[in-house]
Amino acid sequence: MSDSFVVRLFSYGTLQLPSVQQATFGRLLQGEADALLGYRRTMVKIDDPQVVATSGEAYHPIVEASGNANDRVDGTVFAISAEELARADEYEVDDYQRVEAALASGRQAWVYVKRVR
Repeated sequence: MSDSFVVRLFSYGTLQLPSVQQATFGRLLQGEADALLGYRRTMVKIDDPQVVATSGEAYHPIVEASGNANDRVDGTVFAISAEELARADEYEVDDYQRVEAALASGRQAWVYVKRVR
């Protein structure tokens, strides 16, 4: 991993889409398959017109802790820069919060999960 790309970001949704990567980061990301354990995936309606325009989708996947270690959400872990992580924060709507989580591979990564209100 290059020194400039030292942040790991796990995506199970629209950040895996090439069009979203180009719009958010200005490049296509390189990633590896991985999984988030102890979470379950549902959908959330997105009201932000810019995010809907970028993704082309009004409903996005969202995950929340399930309390069941057997639950698994497949996705991709990307190596990105701190600046790119800030851009991902701008892309995600308020329904999401960024947390650090352990992946099935044993790596730690940032992931956007359902915001606890």
